[in-house]
Amino acid sequence: MHSAQEIVYQVDALATLPSVSHRIREQLESPDGSLLEVSRLISADPALTAGVLRLVNSAYYGFGGNIDTIERAVPILGLQQVHDVVLAMTVSAIFKGIQPEYMDVDRFWHGSMMCALGARSLARAGRHPGAERMFVIGLLADIGHLVLYETVPELTIEAQSVSDASGEALHLAERRIIGCDYSEVGAALMEGWKLPACFAEVIGAQVMPRLAGKFTSDASVLHIACMIAHADRYGESSDAAAARLAPEVWLDADLDPASFASSREEAELSLTACISAFLPGRRSR
Repeated sequence: MHSAQEIVYQVDALATLPSVSHRIREQLESPDGSLLEVSRLISADPALTAGVLRLVNSAYYGFGGNIDTIERAVPILGLQQVHDVVLAMTVSAIFKGIQPEYMDVDRFWHGSMMCALGARSLARAGRHPGAERMFVIGLLADIGHLVLYETVPELTIEAQSVSDASGEALHLAERRIIGCDYSEVGAALMEGWKLPACFAEVIGAQVMPRLAGKFTSDASVLHIACMIAHADRYGESSDAAAARLAPEVWLDADLDPASFASSREEAELSLTACISAFLPGRRSR
């Protein structure tokens, strides 16, 4: 049996985030945080520069190709959003080289982006603070599965097969067969990267949102967003998928079940543009 920490430590490429992510977060958390310094940090990395400019000019933001420098892009996005955008791009770049043999990586990123967009839309509908951060948390929510397929593929496949055949919840099958589940692995990775506490707490509690304590509302939003991604993958109707969610999840998220369909539609409309902006080279599945 394996612990989540043991699983994460097996993947050398995941050991640390690039220093630029931490340095941008330092600027965000400092009372003297400087847009100019953040612009300088991003400009020193050609890949990040290209990615941020590609994103701010994409349909995701709608500036139509008019933003041509990082110095113009950073004030438009703001420090918090720049941090979260850089984090999302950094993570996708780290995982670009991880290609588990038994996993459809394009489908994985398709589902992760649906979850991200669904989480953002739901957070906006519920007027939650930090809707853009929920986008990044949604993008990272299933990252534990990518790690599991890379480190213990046979056990991960077995857990999925058992879940599919018996109807047992996947996270329960994973805990029984592997020793931990994908949400625990994702939370361990967030802790290892020393990200703000909400990342580990919300991702770790996505299957049981009330375990997130003060982050229960965000974890409930993520739980619903994960169901949006699941419904998209398996062609389930929005009404049927929303009806399978527990009443307390809607209560804790301060949302109405009717928001499921509208957030799913919004996510579907933005999906292709966001995959192109955040994950160039990936195909929507």
